Amino acid sequence: MKQRARAERARLNRGEAHQVHYFHQVDDPYSALAAACLPRLLERYDINIKAHVVGPPPDSAAAERDKLIAYSRKDAQLLASRWGMTFEDHGAQPSPDDVSLATRLLVASIHNGRFVDAAGQISSDLWLHPAALAANGTSVELADADRHVTESNALRQQLGHYLGATFFYGGEWYWGIDRLHHLELRLKALGAQHSGALDLMFPPSTDLQDSVPINRPPTIDFYVSLRSPYSAIVAPRVFELGRRTGAKVRLRFVLPMAMRGLPVPLNKRLYISRDAAREAWVRRVDFGRLNDPIGKPTERGLALIPFAERAGKGESFLLSFMRGVWAEGINAGSDSGLRNIVERADLDWSQARLALKDQGWRKTAEQNRQDLFSLGLWGVPSFHVGGVAVWGQDRLWAVEDELLKGSQACSLS
Repeated sequence: MKQRARAERARLNRGEAHQVHYFHQVDDPYSALAAACLPRLLERYDINIKAHVVGPPPDSAAAERDKLIAYSRKDAQLLASRWGMTFEDHGAQPSPDDVSLATRLLVASIHNGRFVDAAGQISSDLWLHPAALAANGTSVELADADRHVTESNALRQQLGHYLGATFFYGGEWYWGIDRLHHLELRLKALGAQHSGALDLMFPPSTDLQDSVPINRPPTIDFYVSLRSPYSAIVAPRVFELGRRTGAKVRLRFVLPMAMRGLPVPLNKRLYISRDAAREAWVRRVDFGRLNDPIGKPTERGLALIPFAERAGKGESFLLSFMRGVWAEGINAGSDSGLRNIVERADLDWSQARLALKDQGWRKTAEQNRQDLFSLGLWGVPSFHVGGVAVWGQDRLWAVEDELLKGSQACSLS
């Protein structure tokens, strides 16, 4: 909040309008969805949108690029269906020639001051009707487009991000339509909304509030990493959803990417921690006093999950660990810190110390990783229930929707 206040004071001192930078990746499905809503965003708020066409994230920020690309199409189709938008996953990316033409058209629209009006149609044509791209106006030369993308990539990195479909305003980043509600709430708090813009374009989902009878509900496979802040903030909600539907939650723990030889760049780590804090605030989940459990703390925690599950305390231990390292600053690598985590989960510390010597968890973590990859996923938190496999704490609504199909079948029987 202090950072936001400083940014607003600086804006007022400079006498500037509210300026939102938007970074658009041409062949990114999430960018196609974001581009489609730009006119609505401009109608609702007294802002200027400064557009930049960027390339894909660097390799250091996209450890499993092929899986990321394939999942992005699938997930964008899921999002489009949820919000009444148009996007279809045809199982392949647009051709390089079509992407090149769309890039030149989009850069030309920036030069002509028409990006907000043109980007949605150009993106739609790229994905659905590429033969129609040529009807979208005049394009710039390839060299000019390449120069623009290079400069935009550099600006994105300088400002601290790595993805497309991202909005930057007043020192803060917002990714895709999933995070526009944070930007909207900020603009509303500043009095920047036009009259009539009372609701949110893409409000965060609400969790199930009542118990729902489901006949033989499927198991929720919850793929989780102890070093994932998003896993930490969604864990209480997953177990609560299981209680309200009668679905069993099965912990499928994996080693963090950084402990599997896949380094995570600093700008990615910073964005994730800040974004997780915003999401935790929305969900009223304790978060913010961190003690990064990378290395020994995570290994000790993973070693105790099978022990806790045998005692019927898997949920209690996971929630205690996550709260400890992500909200209370506990050092799970120390005996005193881990003992605190263990004992408040109603587990015996002397037995836990013996369980720490059992390295069988490593084989289980690797099997879980392979199973996650077989679902077309690679990151955490991820969920598999029934016919749905989704990634992200902001996709718990898809898990809920799949479970509630069973309640409808139950009511009809």
